[in-house]
Amino acid sequence: MTVTAWLAVAVFIGAYALIASEKVHRVAAALGGAGIMLLIHATDAGAAFFSEETGIDWNVIFLLLGMMVIVGVLKQTGVFEYLAIWAAKRARGRPYRLMVLLVVITASASALLDNVTTVLLIAPVTFLVCERLALPAAPYLIAEAMASNIGGASTLVGDPPNIIIASRGGLSFNDFLVHMAPMVLVLMIVFIGMCRLLFRRFFVYDPERAAEVMALNEREAIADRRLLWQSLAVLTLVMAAFVLHPVLHYEPSVVAVLGAGVLVAATRVTAEEAIREVEWPTLVFFAGLFVMVGSLVETGVIPQISKAAAEATQGQLGFATMLLLWVSGGLSAIVDNIPYVATMSPIVAELVQANGGNEHAQVLWWALAFGADLGGNATAVGAAANVVVLGIAARNGTPISFWQFTRYGLVVTVVTIALCVPYLWLRYV
Repeated sequence: MTVTAWLAVAVFIGAYALIASEKVHRVAAALGGAGIMLLIHATDAGAAFFSEETGIDWNVIFLLLGMMVIVGVLKQTGVFEYLAIWAAKRARGRPYRLMVLLVVITASASALLDNVTTVLLIAPVTFLVCERLALPAAPYLIAEAMASNIGGASTLVGDPPNIIIASRGGLSFNDFLVHMAPMVLVLMIVFIGMCRLLFRRFFVYDPERAAEVMALNEREAIADRRLLWQSLAVLTLVMAAFVLHPVLHYEPSVVAVLGAGVLVAATRVTAEEAIREVEWPTLVFFAGLFVMVGSLVETGVIPQISKAAAEATQGQLGFATMLLLWVSGGLSAIVDNIPYVATMSPIVAELVQANGGNEHAQVLWWALAFGADLGGNATAVGAAANVVVLGIAARNGTPISFWQFTRYGLVVTVVTIALCVPYLWLRYV
């Protein structure tokens, strides 16, 4: 490799280490790394900002932006608070039933919305319900974070790594529904059963507290009924457009931005209110990350790694699939799965082509997605949703330690990834 290539590798490893250690804010690390890549001529403005292969993936950026705007408007209606109170009443105050309903709601919402957004909306209400039932909130928050990562794996828009994989692999919303969603449904059933065992000592029923919860009126949580119906109508149309991509030929990013625009234009929500909930640091982080990874492609580092990986697996698709699944799960437990997938996606793209580029070879994409999404459950820093939940817990006086989360997460991750082995092997290999 050239001197520039070695410098690019050093910059990338340094930025990655800062992101993983959290000693520097990940946005600062990503932007700093991207800036140095431009400074050492590992890439240039044309490649960084305009190249489809080595530049910022604007489809990912605008898909996230559009969905964040839609969720920001939906948040103002109080629908998530309604669902949480409804779940508590349907559980009749029974702790395990409550966890099952909250987990199912979280996983279902994470399939349609970003999992970080979902836990941001569900977690505050979890505190309310747990306080009314005199239950510790930590087990419910941990279970919700894990459910969001599992449920988010089922669709293109459910988890940020999936968006990157779809963009790199040319995969559609329907591809994820066909290949990921069936197994995610199985994993959720298993996870619900595991919750009964993992958190059993926290399920203490208090009949007096349960009666108080039954007195809550979930309808009072809805702040704006008209806006709720307008938001749900737009969200339904957006989801339908995602599914009908083969017919309509609109990219998910275009659909999300159009949906956000229609929702803001057709309602009384102001532009300022609509963009208030947009997570700008996340979007900027993605941009910096894309520039750094693109620099590794520009300097020839990624192509060389891809060639070495293809030679190591010697065209054995089954071996490559299992290796990718478990390695992705292990590495995503240590570092955030977003930068990991951004780094691995161009390598997997080369491996898919080296194995024929057909539907069977695409099992490598599904192995990467399952490994990264499920591996994020292993530790408190493995996925963005986990970090968000720990932050919310700390702010509400219920701190969750790294190891408190991780001792449950490791068990869930090993079991769920192990279940994916026969699924991927029998269906594709």
